Amino acid sequence: QVQLVESGGGLVQAGGSLRLSCVASGRRFNDYAMAWFRQAPGKEREFVSAISWSGGATNYADSVKGRATISRDNAKKTLYLQMNSLRPEDTAVYYCAAGPTYYTGSRIDGYNYWGQGTQVTVSS
Repeated sequence: QVQLVESGGGLVQAGGSLRLSCVASGRRFNDYAMAWFRQAPGKEREFVSAISWSGGATNYADSVKGRATISRDNAKKTLYLQMNSLRPEDTAVYYCAAGPTYYTGSRIDGYNYWGQGTQVTVSS
């Protein structure tokens, strides 16, 4: 079992930046690949980015490629998502998720544990 708590969301103007954090507790953080998903009002949850247990492999959705950087600090049991050049369409609740050690895919059902989410609102 692993528990996940996101933070760092907020209201930001278009073109601005945010860094989201996700702190894990419970089992060894290194046992899990990690990911960020997001869900906008009235839309399905969608993949944003994923990172393998070591950080050696990453994956990004086309919609954020070049604007987002995922990283992790295994000693601090923390996952990060740096988002730059934010757009109104990035407005959503952002969730972190934990999955099998080497999985960096985009399938929601590929991840076993989820946080409660943090709201990101980008104003135009």
